[in-house]
Amino acid sequence: MAEIEGGGGGGHKKGGKPKGKKMSTRVDFTPMVDLGFLLITFFMLTTSMNKPKTMEINMPVKENIKPEDITKVKASQAITLLLAENDEIVYYFINEKTGEPETPMITNFSAGGIRATLLAKNKELLTKANNNNYDSIPILKDMYRLNQIPEDEMKQRIANIKANKDALIVVIKADDKAKYKNLVDILDEMLICNIGRYAIVDITPIEQDLIKTAMAVKGQQ
Repeated sequence: MAEIEGGGGGGHKKGGKPKGKKMSTRVDFTPMVDLGFLLITFFMLTTSMNKPKTMEINMPVKENIKPEDITKVKASQAITLLLAENDEIVYYFINEKTGEPETPMITNFSAGGIRATLLAKNKELLTKANNNNYDSIPILKDMYRLNQIPEDEMKQRIANIKANKDALIVVIKADDKAKYKNLVDILDEMLICNIGRYAIVDITPIEQDLIKTAMAVKGQQ
């Protein structure tokens, strides 16, 4: 707190009026220390710390599984994504008749790349399975934004799309030359495209050869 101290003498000037007292001001900052600690304590108790953001991934079980416990899916319902070097993705479908991989294609992480492929294939499968009655997730979000449907209904219909047994199934495999960032990016694409069923498994030597073949064909174009 501020204090006013009196100082100086009360003598008289020669031949003049008496000399008044000199006043000096001293500011005591001691209470400010307590206030500072109180503020620090207040912010420490009321501020929430940043929590680490993690992503939960369910990996396939490597234990021996009985044939009757294996869920069978249509070959046309699954797509395999091979993460390659230079931020590129080689993907292929399985031929229903031969059971062999079809011609591999190359794409990237742009909006017109793997995202467009996943959205288009998922829409094709669900439209065919539901007799042309397909709930588009972007349309559902637009309907909610325009107050045409409540939030609970939007979330439920999106959940139904993800859980649909006829929806697209994505198998993700990474080559040794792929970046860790590529795996994170492709998992983000699963969320953006609302893919409910996907798995991360080890790449096979045959699929590594598919990557080389696809890259060689691209180099010749």
